Amino acid sequence: MPSPHQLRHARQIIRQGGLIAYPTEAVYGLGCDPSNAEAVQRLLQLKQRDWRKGLILIAASPDQLFPWVDLPAADWQKLNQYWPGPFTWVVPARAETPDWITGGRPDIAVRVTAHPIAAQLARSTGMALVSTSANPAQRPAARSPLVVRRYFDDNLDLIVAGAVNLRANPTPIRHWPDGQWLRT
Repeated sequence: MPSPHQLRHARQIIRQGGLIAYPTEAVYGLGCDPSNAEAVQRLLQLKQRDWRKGLILIAASPDQLFPWVDLPAADWQKLNQYWPGPFTWVVPARAETPDWITGGRPDIAVRVTAHPIAAQLARSTGMALVSTSANPAQRPAARSPLVVRRYFDDNLDLIVAGAVNLRANPTPIRHWPDGQWLRT
């Protein structure tokens, strides 16, 4: 687990528009402040990812997702049955959610993470974080800090060390409310 000093350092980097890598449920993720257009653009360029694919936001608790998601209370109660956990849901986005997060669609992919380090980072910053796999386009997702460093060398502001959970694949993605699988 990161020390209190490491968490403060990560929080400072994120709040200043920096990029971090951190362990998640299955792979290392790249993260930043989703409301910072420059940070998100830097992340997308580093990954060589088209902005139109959209990005996942992770949170330590559902309330960190409220600014991004447009769901009635009853739907939140149903979603909370799956969280915290390795389940990403595509739900209606608030109208003011920027295109650089949604990929220009009316929906947004969100997860309340069960990974203790990822959750600590979101709790420490007080916000949901961008969470996309730590790999350049067409390369396997990184599962260790060493692979993250090989992929991105010194282009990240911080790599938070820790073990990923031993899931074989990245978290499944489902569409809300019909449950249609978008990624298994």
